[in-house]
Amino acid sequence: MNLTEELQRRFGYTEFRPGQQEVIEHVLEGRDTIAVLPTGMGKSLCYQLPGYLMNGSVLIVSPLVSLMEDQVAQMRKNGEKRVVALNSFLSYSEREKVIRQLDHFKFIFVSPEMLSRRTVVDYFRKLQLALIVVDEAHCISQWGFDFRPDYLRLGDFLKIIDRPPILALTATADQKVMFDIPYYLQMRSPVVERQSLDRKNICYSVIRLKSSIEKMAWIKNRVSTTTGPGIIYTSSRKRSDELAKELQSIGVSCQSYHAGKEQDDRSIIQSQFYNGELDWICATNAFGMGIHIGNIRQVIHEHMPSTVADYSQEVGRAGRDGLPSVATLLYMQSDEQLTSFIIQTDIPKEEQVRYYNNLLIDGMAPEEAAKLAGLSETGKRVIDYYMERFEVVEIIEKLLSLAEEKNTELQTMLSLIVTTNCIRKNILSYFGEESNLKIPQCCSNCSLPEMEWLTVEKPSMNKHAIMTWDERITKLLG
Repeated sequence: MNLTEELQRRFGYTEFRPGQQEVIEHVLEGRDTIAVLPTGMGKSLCYQLPGYLMNGSVLIVSPLVSLMEDQVAQMRKNGEKRVVALNSFLSYSEREKVIRQLDHFKFIFVSPEMLSRRTVVDYFRKLQLALIVVDEAHCISQWGFDFRPDYLRLGDFLKIIDRPPILALTATADQKVMFDIPYYLQMRSPVVERQSLDRKNICYSVIRLKSSIEKMAWIKNRVSTTTGPGIIYTSSRKRSDELAKELQSIGVSCQSYHAGKEQDDRSIIQSQFYNGELDWICATNAFGMGIHIGNIRQVIHEHMPSTVADYSQEVGRAGRDGLPSVATLLYMQSDEQLTSFIIQTDIPKEEQVRYYNNLLIDGMAPEEAAKLAGLSETGKRVIDYYMERFEVVEIIEKLLSLAEEKNTELQTMLSLIVTTNCIRKNILSYFGEESNLKIPQCCSNCSLPEMEWLTVEKPSMNKHAIMTWDERITKLLG
């Protein structure tokens, strides 16, 4: 079989990107595979092409509804009709209809939570599966917005089906992630295909500032005088809203985006950004995964990320088109304390675990017990997962270890910020890579030249404003 001919016949491409052909060959050989490919390198092709060449359906486990909906829409746009997403967007009747017709679909996208439902699992046990894909596989071991205990339960699902090869896809994977992926997915001697994560078109910059006022002034000047589109990452939903209002007040076309907004509003904002109606998005890390916009020129961190892995994921959303882009991190000394407070607050304390457990023993509903114990939504999910497997004392030990691990990761991130060495080399070193290449526009520690492309004259700002559905109807109908 000539894979290059199949590539051109089915997708219109004349050659593979680095790593794609190797991954596809491993999959077609029936081998469990971990593919670590940088953002924008076409990871979806690694399961779509072999899917067409294998008998049976391809099951893609995806972490975000918006991500899988975008992928389904893109495949349908390219002419594939045998594709479906099984997620919370579907009504009960729609979901039941899809489940009964699963064998009609070649590509089935599903959230990890769906695979925890016995009725859904029963249907998949009867289905001939050619390949199981775990997209954004780093979510298996991450904490926070995209930490999903149901990802860790995938092993339970894989035990009870006649499972085909597994393909785990991610854009970033440190040593811990590379251990967790095969462990929780129970992969069989997986082959690892790893391409360099270095995105040479992205320039890294750290700007040290003395106060929040100075930081705000820098951001206003930057977005007013340089090109977009761009994403500004913040530490909280509240801060995203505040920053967006500040920028709107000076005529910048921007909106905030976070999980606290209504789903309809998030969809509108994302659509506006896709269509170029917005120049900037002020967002928490709820925005980014699955955002396939090639021309994002800037990613600005208004806060200090908690890990190098998170930082690398977020800056990797810039410059997917291969053109020059810049990632700027704004830092002042109090940022470390703020980030530490945020991540430690989300980790349940010993007294919270014990109180929550006692309330459950007394027969209280989990939601009410979690509220009384002062647990965050994330904290509750994690404790519930651990309680299925461990005693309370073991849970407390694991959470203490997790807190120490998070602090270590934070200190690693801080060392990246304060170093006088090459930022790019430090990031690559974190992921076990070495680079001796000299890049003209490398980082702020490597004597950056003037980036003329960044300050090109922009067209007049598009001042579209986000409207709720009722506001849109009122505007249309009066």
